[in-house]
Amino acid sequence: MNIHHLELFYHVARHGGISSATRKIPYGIQQPAVSGQILQLEKSLGLKLFQRRPFALTAAGRELFAFAEPFFSRVGEISRRLRSEENVRLRLAAPATILRGYLPALLREHQRNFPTLTLQLHDANQAAAERLLQKQEIDLAVTELEGKPAAGLNAAVLFKLPLVLIVPRRWKIKAAADLWRGMGKRETLISLPAGEAMVRQFHFRLKRLGFHWPTRVEVSAMDLIPIYVSLGFGAGLSVKIPRAKIASDLRILPLPRFPPLVVAALWQKNLSRANAAFLARIRERSAAMERQILE
Repeated sequence: MNIHHLELFYHVARHGGISSATRKIPYGIQQPAVSGQILQLEKSLGLKLFQRRPFALTAAGRELFAFAEPFFSRVGEISRRLRSEENVRLRLAAPATILRGYLPALLREHQRNFPTLTLQLHDANQAAAERLLQKQEIDLAVTELEGKPAAGLNAAVLFKLPLVLIVPRRWKIKAAADLWRGMGKRETLISLPAGEAMVRQFHFRLKRLGFHWPTRVEVSAMDLIPIYVSLGFGAGLSVKIPRAKIASDLRILPLPRFPPLVVAALWQKNLSRANAAFLARIRERSAAMERQILE
């Protein structure tokens, strides 16, 4: 049995005739085409499905309509539901620090605006996020940006975070440069893995200045850095986060001649309405954060 012929029969039976069905079928098709395909359906079954004038289903027609009606009557409903679910699905990638510290409040607000929101969160740096976007496994990424994004991806810079060093307050040094110039005992450097953008940028700039200060304590997340500095492991490479609180036994040393960590949103074209709204809210919140950084 041809499924398209069965669909046409469903519309004819539902609307009480071929001419009436032709006006109400949700796509363009002419009456002769409907008549011809219904005749082919009857021929393939070897049965008469309805009387033409006056219109009336035969016993075989009533049985076939009872079979087809539960499926075809719900096609519009399931289509609308699937489109709606697509609009409120957000597959988002970001480094763990951003997922924990920056995005939860924004995602909670987004969920209030879209109550049926479903979330998939991925811990990913720029390279991993770009691969996920290219494979269409995520919709949006919020991550550090080093250089240009991969071809075919859109990017919007959200904010720039200045690099800083976190040191124990008891240390008697005046500036960050004292640490790598070797004034007194050279202290241990605590940082994220060497592959992270901010770490590469820090060491690249340090090399340009003629110094080498390798990481001796590597941590997987930025929020671990002040913990290990407090424990006396060394000095930590971090970023200045507006209005972030720091323990009383620590202090921040600026790195004014070092490039900032650039955080950007990455996405492919054709974001859904809900995801485009979330991106707009991120950019709005980031503009406020950028102003705080400059204060």
